[in-house]
Amino acid sequence: MPAISQVEPFSQRVIVWQAEHGRHQLPWQKNKTRYRVWVSEIMLQQTQVATVIPYFEKFIQRFPDLATLALAPRDDVLAHWSGLGYYARARNLQRAAQQVQAQGEPGLPATLEALVELPGIGRSTAAAILSLTDNQPLAILDGNVKRVLARHAAVDGWTGSAAVQKTLWQMAEQRMPIEGAQSYNQGLMDLGSMVCTRSKPSCGDCPVSVDCQALLLQRTAELPTPKPRKTIPRKQAVFAVMRNPAGEVLIERRPPAGIWGGLWCLPQYDDLASLQVDLQKECVDQPAELNPLDSFEHVFSHFKLTLEPYLIELAAADKKLAIAEENRQFVPLSQLAHLGLPAPIRQLLGRLQVD
Repeated sequence: MPAISQVEPFSQRVIVWQAEHGRHQLPWQKNKTRYRVWVSEIMLQQTQVATVIPYFEKFIQRFPDLATLALAPRDDVLAHWSGLGYYARARNLQRAAQQVQAQGEPGLPATLEALVELPGIGRSTAAAILSLTDNQPLAILDGNVKRVLARHAAVDGWTGSAAVQKTLWQMAEQRMPIEGAQSYNQGLMDLGSMVCTRSKPSCGDCPVSVDCQALLLQRTAELPTPKPRKTIPRKQAVFAVMRNPAGEVLIERRPPAGIWGGLWCLPQYDDLASLQVDLQKECVDQPAELNPLDSFEHVFSHFKLTLEPYLIELAAADKKLAIAEENRQFVPLSQLAHLGLPAPIRQLLGRLQVD
């Protein structure tokens, strides 16, 4: 093992490793533009690469440039995001595209200051866009990079806390090379994803292991410090699958903010009694019965939701349910693929279609 004083700079070791072992064939690395990298970076927030790839390819095929995204119907954008979760990302993506278009710009701006002014783009995302496309020497600090830096310097404390993030940003900027920013930042992300993984990191394959403090102190299993555990609350909700004689299902648009904001969804109720009251109030002919479907659980980042669906066969006269409100409509099951639906609701209606 070489003496620490003889080891090449941290950034140079990462750059050399990335050239030989890093990822070079990801879809957003081909025909690399700020727009494509931006879309990929937003999708990769809270989502793993393997999951993102097919979504990215379909999204880019439908919205190949910023102008197309800005002008697209919101439902179309949300439909192409359905299943990725964290739908505020999709709404902000389109809002940012519309804002750039409104300013008369041909594409995303080329400065960090201008990018962070756009909805949904923070400091690290903006730096990633500009370093990966324009080779600008800007430090990034996504989840993978936080893990690499926290282990290499044995930084204690949860990386999501303000104090620890301040320390990590300082480290990230200090290690940022003046040249080779594109390879370095891509290498850091690859290193965290492929080698310096959350559990059982492959330290023998790591280019910076010789001076990694977590490895030297035998603390790789405990660093980074895990997020303080909280009991995840459980909630339950009743969903009404109201089907008319034509086989169409009633859906309604969710409010723009909150869980599943702006998506189409089945009518939701706090409990079965609330659903029954609504049916008595709105239906011309009271449905003969409420048929319970199999309940199932969906896990959000901060709570678990048990969905309790009921199938309700409506009479023809009850079409007024949809006419009464602009954000409600009956749709054939065959058309649901073109609407932005939450993944569990799409899963539920998919089972109904099969049945």
